[in-house]
Amino acid sequence: MRAFDSTDIRLLAALSRNPRETTVALADHLLLNRNTVQSRLSNLEAAGAFLPFDRCVNPVTVGYPLSAFTTVYVKQQQLGALAEQLALIPEIVQAHGLSGPSDLLVRIVCKSAEDLFRINARILECAGVERTETALAISELIPYRIGPLLASL
Repeated sequence: MRAFDSTDIRLLAALSRNPRETTVALADHLLLNRNTVQSRLSNLEAAGAFLPFDRCVNPVTVGYPLSAFTTVYVKQQQLGALAEQLALIPEIVQAHGLSGPSDLLVRIVCKSAEDLFRINARILECAGVERTETALAISELIPYRIGPLLASL
């Protein structure tokens, strides 16, 4: 992992405020040469600084108004195969391996409580799942953000 300098951080902060800003606009706002901005953006992309753009699509707009978080308890030997099975469930938009008593935290989007029940049943059918616990998200208090972290650098 390479260290980012202050110019990289300024570019990332500007993009976190306005992800659609053009290279020319970034150069103007940050008082940098356009070629410098383009080169830096290419280097940042190669370093893995950018998340996939589909993360910006709001599932509510495509008919999935509810979110839930499911903790999954797994037979450890089957964790790799289970991840592949879970990836086949389109309503699972994110999953993290955890330390502690549970093994996975899965974020689910769904159309209704009945739809959540159906999705949980699919998770429970996967080989290696011992049990699950699900909590419906009531509100998002702090949406995904990176700006304050970049500002602290």
